[in-house]
Amino acid sequence: MLNAVKIRKATPADKPTLLQFEQGVVEAERPYDPTLTRKDTVYYDIDEMIRAPHIELLVAEVNGELAGCGYARIETSKLYLQHRQHAYLGFMYVKPEFRGRGINQKIMEGLTTWSLGQGVHELRLEVYVQNESAIKAYEKIGFIRHMYEMRKPV
Repeated sequence: MLNAVKIRKATPADKPTLLQFEQGVVEAERPYDPTLTRKDTVYYDIDEMIRAPHIELLVAEVNGELAGCGYARIETSKLYLQHRQHAYLGFMYVKPEFRGRGINQKIMEGLTTWSLGQGVHELRLEVYVQNESAIKAYEKIGFIRHMYEMRKPV
């Protein structure tokens, strides 16, 4: 039985589990991205994410066990956009045994609340176009498809 999910700021004590979550993200994305390094792939500076005032790194805890995470990072937007800043969301991860229980949505709600508290009203994230399940989950909570990034190896 799933007890209440507690969403809280990550702490330095969470780092070992967050490093495992990071590798979970890498492995989930590896089939979609042939450009990822073959080993020792590192996406995040977790220490900075925990301490930086412009980043909110949240974890979901169930029965004292870390079940998932996600972050929002305040970024300066391009000069030609209507909004001066936006919150870039990433490191969205939920352990397989906790998926399908609304944990990611609760993390997203926490990140949205934090972003609004920072005076930011635009959220952005990146998702691989082949990752339809993630796209559908983000669309379900109000995100819209906006732009494709394209690449060509030469």
